[in-house]
Amino acid sequence: FSFHLTYNHKYFKESSVERLLEHYVKLIGHILENPEKGAAVQEYLGEAEQAELLKDAASAIAVTYPEAQTLTGLFEEQVLKTPDRIAVADGTKSMTYRELNERSNRLGHYLRDKYEIRADDLIGLQLERTEWMIIAILGVLKSGGAYVPIDPAYPEERIAYMLADSRSKALIGEEELEHFRKLEETCSSENLIQVNRPEDLAYVIYTSGSTGQPKGTLIEHRNVVRLFKTNPSLFDFSADDVWTMFHSYCFDFSVWEMYGALLFGGKLVLIPNMTARDPGKYIEVLLKEGVTVLNQTPSSFYQVMKEALAGEHLNFRLRYLIFGGEALSPGKLKPWHERYPEIRLINMYGITETTVHVTYKEIGDSEIEQNQSNIGRAIPTLNCYVLDQHRNLLPRGLSGELYVGGAGVGRGYLNRPELTLQHFMDSPFQAGERLYRTGDKARLLDNGELEYEGRKDNQVKIRGYRIELGEIERVLEQHELISSAVVLAKTAADGEKELFAYLVGASSLNALTVRSYLSARIPSYMVPGHFIQLEYLPLTSNGKVDKKALPEAAVAGMSAGLEYVAPRNEIEEKLVLIWQEILGREKISVKDNFFDAGGTSMKIIRMLELVNRAFDYKISVVNIFKYPNIYELAAYISLKDENTLCNLDEDIDLSVDIMEDTIKLLDIESDEE
Repeated sequence: FSFHLTYNHKYFKESSVERLLEHYVKLIGHILENPEKGAAVQEYLGEAEQAELLKDAASAIAVTYPEAQTLTGLFEEQVLKTPDRIAVADGTKSMTYRELNERSNRLGHYLRDKYEIRADDLIGLQLERTEWMIIAILGVLKSGGAYVPIDPAYPEERIAYMLADSRSKALIGEEELEHFRKLEETCSSENLIQVNRPEDLAYVIYTSGSTGQPKGTLIEHRNVVRLFKTNPSLFDFSADDVWTMFHSYCFDFSVWEMYGALLFGGKLVLIPNMTARDPGKYIEVLLKEGVTVLNQTPSSFYQVMKEALAGEHLNFRLRYLIFGGEALSPGKLKPWHERYPEIRLINMYGITETTVHVTYKEIGDSEIEQNQSNIGRAIPTLNCYVLDQHRNLLPRGLSGELYVGGAGVGRGYLNRPELTLQHFMDSPFQAGERLYRTGDKARLLDNGELEYEGRKDNQVKIRGYRIELGEIERVLEQHELISSAVVLAKTAADGEKELFAYLVGASSLNALTVRSYLSARIPSYMVPGHFIQLEYLPLTSNGKVDKKALPEAAVAGMSAGLEYVAPRNEIEEKLVLIWQEILGREKISVKDNFFDAGGTSMKIIRMLELVNRAFDYKISVVNIFKYPNIYELAAYISLKDENTLCNLDEDIDLSVDIMEDTIKLLDIESDEE
C-alpha cells in the first residue's frame, strides 16, 4: 500500500501531517499483527516518540529538595537567620520572625497539652485575616497537627459539615483564642519537640464536590516543602521580598503566599477583605509596602490592571507578577506589559490536589501577541502527561486529559476512598509514582509546552448541539474592547436552556457589535442569546468569579446597539409585551431585531403562537424573516386583514436564501437530527 495525504496548510503544519501519516502506518501494522485486539488498545506511537513524550512530561531541571524536612523545621531555621526582620504586618502593627515564632510556640504548647495533639490530628481554624490567623496556622503545625481552614463567612450548615467530616479535635475561633490569651504567658515560648515526619498531614483544604458537599484534600508536609525548596529553584525569593496575603486561607493560593514569604525571610502583608475587593485601595497597599511578589488570579488582576493603567505611571517595586487559579488570557496583559516591562509575568497552572502549582510559563511579548493559554512545563518534582480515555500517551497536538504525577501529588480525599480511587492512581510510566487525574483538557505543543483547553466537564447541550463554554469565553476575551468574559448556560422560565455572556469592557460595547463579532468566529448556535455588561465581575473570597452573584439579563442587559424607540400604537404595545415575555427582557425597542435580541427557532414558534392569538391572524415563520422588528411587523399587521394576510402568505416567493435561513433557524443541521 502507498499513501498520499492532501491537507490544508492554513490549519496543519507539515511536521504534524508527517507525524499523522507515521501514526496511521504504525496503527495499520499493529492491527495486522494483532487483529484480535480492540482498536482502542492498538499502538501507533513508536518507541522513540514515546521516549520523547515521557521526556516532555517532566521538568527539564534535575533538582533536589530537603526530603527529610517539615514546614515547621524550615520555618524555625529561617527564624535563626532573620530573627529581627518583619515577618507579618497588616498596616497598623507588625511582628518580627522571633515574635511570630515565640507566640506560635506558646499556642503549639497550649494545643498539645490541652488536646493531646498527635500527627495527622486535624484542628479547625475559623479566623479572620489577621496576625492571629498566621500564629494559629504555625501553632497547629508546631503542635504536630494539621489545620483545616474554615471561612467565618461560610453558612453555618457548611461549617458544621466541615467540622463533622474532618472530625476536628479542636476548633480555633475567637472563643478559643480568648481562652488561650489568658494563659499565653504561662505557656513556653521555646520550640516544641517535633513529632512530625515529612509524610504527615500539614493541612486539609475543602473544595466543592460534584455531590453537593465539599471534599477535603489531604496535603502533607513534604508536598509543600518540595514546592519551595528545590535546588536549583525557578525563583530567587529572598528576605528582601515583600508579599501580600490577598487570598483566603481556604484557597490554596494562600499557601504559596504565606510560605513563599515566611520560608525565605520575607515580609507578609495581610490584606483585609474590603481592601482585596477594592482595586484602588489594594494598589495603595502595593505602593506603600513596596510589594515585590504579587500573586493574583487573572480575574482579580484584570481589575487591578484597569485601575493602575487609568492614571500615570506608578512606582511599583514588583519583581514578579504570578498568575494562578484560573485560565489566563495573555493578550489582556499587553497594556500592562508595555507600561511595566521590567515586571516579570509568570503563568502557573495549579490544582489543590497537587499542591498549589503544577506548571510554569514566563509570559513575554510573543506569548502576549499569540494570546494562547500556554501553561508551560511541569515545575521541578512534577510530571505532566496528556492521555486519552484509555490512559495512553497522546502525541503532540492532540487534546486529551491532563494527569499529574510526582512529589506534589497529595494523599487523596478525606473520608472519600471511592473518590480517591477515581482520581489518584499508580503511574504506568514510573515505578512508585502516583498520578492525579485532573479533569482538565490540554494538549502538548510542538515545543514540549502545554496548552490549557478548559474543563472536560464544562460542556453543555443546547438544542442538540454540544458546546464548550470556555471556547466562547476565549473568543470573547480576544475582542479588543472586552477585558473579561464569563459564559453560563441557564434554563429560562420556559424551560429552554440558553447562553448568557457576562462582559467587562468599554462602554461603547453593545449587543449588536458583540453578536456580529462572535458570528464571524463561531457557529451561530454558540452565540449567546443574552449579553450583560458589568463594571466588574463579582469575585469570591478566593478571587475567582462568583457565578451565583451574576445578575439576570432582565436586570442588567446590554444595550442592543440601536436607539431606543418606544411603541407608538396599540399593535406595537402588544408586540412589545409579547417580545418581553419571549425574550426575557424588560426594555424592548420597536427597532430591535428579534434574532439579535436573542430570538431562536423555539422562540419564533412561541412568538407566532402569541402573535396569532393576540391579533387573530395566521402569520408564518417567513414573515418574521421579512419583518424581524416590531416596527415592520406592526406595519404589516396594520395594513392587512386576515384574508389578505393568508392570500399574501400563499403568494410569497420562498427564495433559496430565505429557505436556507429557515432551515438553519429550525436547527435541522443539529448533530442529533
